[in-house]
Amino acid sequence: MTSDVLPLAGRRIALPESRELDLFADMLIKRGAEVLRCPLVSIHDAPDQAPVLAWLQQFVANPGDDLILLTGEGLRRLMGTAERAGGDLAERFTARLGEVRKITRGPKPGAALRKLGLKADVVAVEPTTEGVIKTLEQENLQGRQVAVQLYGTEPNELLIGYLTRAGARVTQVSPYVYADHIEDEQVDGLINAIIGREVDAIAFTSATQVRRLFQIARQGAREEKLLKALTAIKVAAVGPVVAEELNERGVGVDLMPESSYFMKPLVRELVKAFTGHEDVEA
Repeated sequence: MTSDVLPLAGRRIALPESRELDLFADMLIKRGAEVLRCPLVSIHDAPDQAPVLAWLQQFVANPGDDLILLTGEGLRRLMGTAERAGGDLAERFTARLGEVRKITRGPKPGAALRKLGLKADVVAVEPTTEGVIKTLEQENLQGRQVAVQLYGTEPNELLIGYLTRAGARVTQVSPYVYADHIEDEQVDGLINAIIGREVDAIAFTSATQVRRLFQIARQGAREEKLLKALTAIKVAAVGPVVAEELNERGVGVDLMPESSYFMKPLVRELVKAFTGHEDVEA
């Protein structure tokens, strides 16, 4: 097949994805797009690994009743810490995961569980903290031991407060941090490209990316220009949490997968938006 018949030929798409940037970019390049890569958020293991390791050892010794996984990244980081610790900690952690009730906020922690040969027992009715609470509010949590994997350094007082008031005994772990202040020049370049109409679309895969983009734009007094420029290109969101973050900032979302909030469905929606046809590569 020649490049002039590829569905995204001639389109330049900005990708702020970090962890799976190459995978996402390859899917678009295969369909003829030119890709502007700019990881908006870098993620690192928690700099102090001692609390993470202590939590893992406690979980293995006494996993309790429930584990709430808010992100897939969190579970992967926990496994990484367990593997680096050596011995059989990773194996024992995986075994304990199979014994507790696993509650996931959205599809990404479910995907991370599947890679370990496991699956979520309860999926939140909405992929938000509020969705987790709504899912659990009909249950009696009095006396249950609930472990919570947090995202970034966000303490999620809303969820922890709810669980505590409901009578649960809560433990929590923060296995990774966001490095918000690195790669500022790259983010500046992305903002300039959007304002200069150098891209046809931008595809957001996390709410943190949106916050980071506007944080840097605000620092350079370019937020108004960025907002105006985003109306001239296709804005894609991987799911409703990202779409809500964009909408709250006055950005309209042009396309989003209907139910399966992953990169491949997002690519399919981009093809459909630009060609009006289904993605034959799907």
